[in-house]
Amino acid sequence: MSTPYPFTAIVGQDDLRLGLLLNAVSPAVGGVLVRGEKGTAKSTAVRALAALMPEVSVVPGCRFSCDPAAPDPACPDGPHAAAAGVSRAARTVELPVGASEDRLVGALDIERALSEGVKAFEPGLLADAHRGILYVDEVNLLHDHLVDLLLDAAAMGASYVEREGVSVRHAARFLLVGTMNPEEGELRPQLLDRFGLTVEVAASRDTDERVEVVRRRLAYDEDPVGFAAGWAAEEGALRERIAAARALLPHVALGDGVLRQIAATCAAFEVDGMRADIVMARTATALAAWAGREEVAADDVRRAALLALPHRRRRNPFDAPGLDEDKLDRTLEESTGDQGQDGGPGDDDPDPGPDGGGGGVPPQADGDRTPPSAPEREETPSQAPEGTPGRPAGGEQRPVASAEPFRTKVLSVPGLGEGAAGRRSRARTEHGRTTGARRPRGALTKLHLAATVQAAAPHQRVRGRAGRGLVVRRDDLRQATREGREGNLVLFVVDASGSMAARQRMSAVKGAVLSLLLDAYQRRDKVGLVTFRGQEAEVALPPTSSVDAAAARLESLPTGGRTPLAAGLLKAHDVLRVERLRDPSRRPLLVVVTDGRATGGPEPVALAGRAARLHRAEGTASVVVDCESGYVRLGLAGELARELGGTAVTLDELRADSIAGLVKDVTAAGRAA
Repeated sequence: MSTPYPFTAIVGQDDLRLGLLLNAVSPAVGGVLVRGEKGTAKSTAVRALAALMPEVSVVPGCRFSCDPAAPDPACPDGPHAAAAGVSRAARTVELPVGASEDRLVGALDIERALSEGVKAFEPGLLADAHRGILYVDEVNLLHDHLVDLLLDAAAMGASYVEREGVSVRHAARFLLVGTMNPEEGELRPQLLDRFGLTVEVAASRDTDERVEVVRRRLAYDEDPVGFAAGWAAEEGALRERIAAARALLPHVALGDGVLRQIAATCAAFEVDGMRADIVMARTATALAAWAGREEVAADDVRRAALLALPHRRRRNPFDAPGLDEDKLDRTLEESTGDQGQDGGPGDDDPDPGPDGGGGGVPPQADGDRTPPSAPEREETPSQAPEGTPGRPAGGEQRPVASAEPFRTKVLSVPGLGEGAAGRRSRARTEHGRTTGARRPRGALTKLHLAATVQAAAPHQRVRGRAGRGLVVRRDDLRQATREGREGNLVLFVVDASGSMAARQRMSAVKGAVLSLLLDAYQRRDKVGLVTFRGQEAEVALPPTSSVDAAAARLESLPTGGRTPLAAGLLKAHDVLRVERLRDPSRRPLLVVVTDGRATGGPEPVALAGRAARLHRAEGTASVVVDCESGYVRLGLAGELARELGGTAVTLDELRADSIAGLVKDVTAAGRAA
């Protein structure tokens, strides 16, 4: 077994270490979600935490790590007779992104269950993680149904496996830690809320600190055992402090004044539900225990808010995470009143200890915190004459703010896919309505009971059936085929040329694309952004699951110059060709946002037509959002849609409440192609 990097040797990252340590003190806090850019010691810190966790006593031979002092009466390996337990280190179990549902929750032997009535159960990762740490790297890339199962188990402290009337339950209490890079996509707000705390991490911009990080890492890579031995004393002291805080935790008092501060803070920041209040209370209690106090102070409430509230304030994927600390301080001061012994803003700060102080969003380079507001939508000049303020020379115009997003009509890819789980187009999935049965390819995951019984019934006499049980063989088992929804790759091709540059027009175009991006986020799509203007096209954003990254690129999109429509379509063709090799099961949807004009170079219209027919030949589903305005319309966008084999919709028709049957139009056009 490799020697883990010492937790106390991690440089900086005070919020990350504090969030992990508070969960080690009080697992009831509900875990921690670590958000940050790549290479910021997220995984290193989580793996290092395991060495600090106290050892656990387990029932010998129990696959579910039952506590001998209070064994689980429903344990599948039970009932357990009274016996001395054996001690072992707390486990850190990693859940890979590509794990199956059976690997997570465990699997039943359906054949034995049907033929023998035996609950033959193979434990999953939730059982392995019981009384330890369950670590999910890149949790935002995990399939939604797996995240639901994971968080349900974390909330209830138990895992349930039910297949065709056969049920198994076992305890599953663990410290849940998830890490994610926001550039690769966000978690749904409902899932964010299920994590107790969240911390934002970023690489230090301090030269000396970065030098120390590299020095320690090189020393560890050269001699892991020797490096760990050099930090053994610090690790031992921190381990003892965790144990002392755990012992003190039941004795910490949470006064009514503090509870009023917590409630007032959650109300002031308009968080949904009551989970935030409960998590803040548990976190403030853990902070007091960590500082060695038996009473929660106002500063504990402040720190708890910075850890427990930022991720619960997001209303859509374009909201920036964070918390307005000035507003937080005002709320705490106003709610203090005559709190008395419960503490107040004037109390002395508790000793932060080796974990550092504070929580929430890390300081930026200028020392300020990240503002909580969404990207500004202030108007910027775009139509001034060339060379005047607001319009740079050379024909390029400054970006304009987008109009407010709206709910769009559903765009889908025709046919039946087999892509990643999502909510856009029809697909064969592991979850959804049952449409038929087939012989299983590999392990059986979803039994079709009626088809299995029908396959086994004709052979009962030959197989010598004597009792009530059905004699079932492996060849009789049938896998249920199900139909649900998949996520697609939505590739936006946006015309940013001079013909689109009119102030109100480009603002409306950006608002429409922003609306489609929001729809893509809700339907769990990957998105990409290609823009064209002047003499060429460029990939403004390669296909990604980070919809908010696409929105940020859209906000800063400049306009001006000629309209190289063919270049934009050819660039999109190159992007889709590469993505088909990377992820062949994810079907693309091409969304071209243009007025249909093509200028620049020889025969620009003919070149655009040939480029469009390339997409049509490969069966790419497409929609052209017609941005042409004015009383006289040329209908060029409609002609482009015909060349693509797709459909054209105006900006007004894109709204969900303006037309009916857009999905039918897209599907019909795709079939005709």
